[in-house]
Amino acid sequence: MSYEGFVDLSFKPPRKDVQCLFYAEAPKGKTLAWSAERIAGESSVGTWVDVITSEKAIGKKLRPHVYSVRKNSGFVCINYPIDLFEPKNIPSVWSSICGNIYGMKEIQNLRLMDVRFPPALLRAHKGPAYGIQGVRKLLKVKKRPLVGTIIKPKLGLPYKEHARVAYEAWLGGCDVVKDDENLTNQKFNPFEKRAQLTLKLKEKAEHETGGKKAYLINVTAESREMLRRAEYAEELGANYLMVDVVTCGMSGLQTLREYGPKLPIHAHRAMHAMFTRNRKHGMTMLALAKFLRLVGVDTLHVGTGEVGKMEGSPAETREVAEAISSKKTASGKTHFAQDWGNIKPVLPVASGGLHPGSIPKLVKIFGLNFVAQAGGGIHGHPDGTTAGAKAMRQAVDAVMKKIPLKEHAKTHPELEVALKKFGN
Repeated sequence: MSYEGFVDLSFKPPRKDVQCLFYAEAPKGKTLAWSAERIAGESSVGTWVDVITSEKAIGKKLRPHVYSVRKNSGFVCINYPIDLFEPKNIPSVWSSICGNIYGMKEIQNLRLMDVRFPPALLRAHKGPAYGIQGVRKLLKVKKRPLVGTIIKPKLGLPYKEHARVAYEAWLGGCDVVKDDENLTNQKFNPFEKRAQLTLKLKEKAEHETGGKKAYLINVTAESREMLRRAEYAEELGANYLMVDVVTCGMSGLQTLREYGPKLPIHAHRAMHAMFTRNRKHGMTMLALAKFLRLVGVDTLHVGTGEVGKMEGSPAETREVAEAISSKKTASGKTHFAQDWGNIKPVLPVASGGLHPGSIPKLVKIFGLNFVAQAGGGIHGHPDGTTAGAKAMRQAVDAVMKKIPLKEHAKTHPELEVALKKFGN
């Protein structure tokens, strides 16, 4: 079966199949429909020439259909029969819809904008173990945004200093303290020693503050070692795990979710921008985030909506946050409607260049269901980490009470100093 014959603009995609929305550019002299057929064929039952093994054996049941070609926008919609996929094997799903076609000459540029998951894919995966409500229950925070920090500098601190900084952040009011993406098991900060001391100081901070705290320890590693580290952390009393979901890959994430401790998983998206940032090629953060929710992370970096240092508009960030935190999402020009069924919602995390002055804008973008996570915006406070954490909590409290930050700062010196340094 060659690449011809996959376009059918009268086709009505059934709910049981997988639908993909691509942005595509055809090479010079070719039409968008011509390229769309090659996307559909190369990612499924087609090849570059008719072969005698195809038509009679395959029939029409497994044929994908290009059912929409929007010439002006470059968008094409393709329906893939669910039987083309092994539903529980996300790497194999990616090998189809995100595979060979990206390297073909028949496509000038190609970007996966969105995927609609059918019931069979939803049933094949557990989704988040805790979800938004589970994380809130764990930390006993019912309504306000959660406050978190990343240990800075991200690399270089000895494990004792790392634990001390985490303790100071918890004392100041942080709910969450996490490792950064590239801190794993280096000589200057061994995983096991870091886990032992930081978790011990987490318990001390909980006793002294009366609040629940979480330490998101980075277990990123080869899959078997990742499981070992996760189980070791659980034995020490860890109540949260962190993993670099892109560099570990969907296979590693599935392994951790399926066979690891039943603890919440925080997803750091390091490396995502290598294929999500280009507006014409790769994959959107929206599509990536939906796959991560399907497999089962509980909290996920989604950007900052231009409030901090990360790229991405408020509208894009809000779209991603809605896709992972809602039970149902409506369709739009660049995304599908999605009913998540029994898959729990994921708590969005805003992180990257944030500080207390960022809180009002972040609440406008996310509402109250998010984690406001600041690294330098806490540890860079002139009076130290504890004061920086206090300032973040004071900013959140001010927004919850609908008090302008400058007004609240008059009676909260930590916030006043932070606003002078970072701005409002």
